[in-house]
Amino acid sequence: KVGARVMALQEPTKKMSKSDENQNNIITLMDDPKVIMNKMKRAMTDSDTEVRFAEEKPGISNLLSIYCAVTGKTIAEAEKEFAGYGTFKTAVGEAVVAELEPVQKRVKELEANKDYLDAIIRSGAEKASRLADRTLTKVQKKVGFPPRIR
Repeated sequence: KVGARVMALQEPTKKMSKSDENQNNIITLMDDPKVIMNKMKRAMTDSDTEVRFAEEKPGISNLLSIYCAVTGKTIAEAEKEFAGYGTFKTAVGEAVVAELEPVQKRVKELEANKDYLDAIIRSGAEKASRLADRTLTKVQKKVGFPPRIR
């Protein structure tokens, strides 16, 4: 929703990346809600308990960015909402779970409908084949090859 820069959960000065070897650093679209909650609870913060966006608080700033991205709230609104890290981390996890729930539900519906997926794959393959044939014919004409016999 928001163009927030999301950093790794365990290394908040490093950009979150799906290729990260440490799966606790990232949240994937299909992570189970319990996994998301655990990752959020283990996300790196600092020894302070104040929920405040600041350069010297990269872990909390990262979680604030994630929370605001999925809730649509401003940083100032989010900072006022929380008294400590425990409730904050839980709220961030719950907000992420709620945001991903419709996506996960739709993916599961699509995965369950194999006939529909097969039809989409066939349709895509046919379209790709037509476009490839057209491109190949144009190239062959340009380089002087005789037309293909079908």
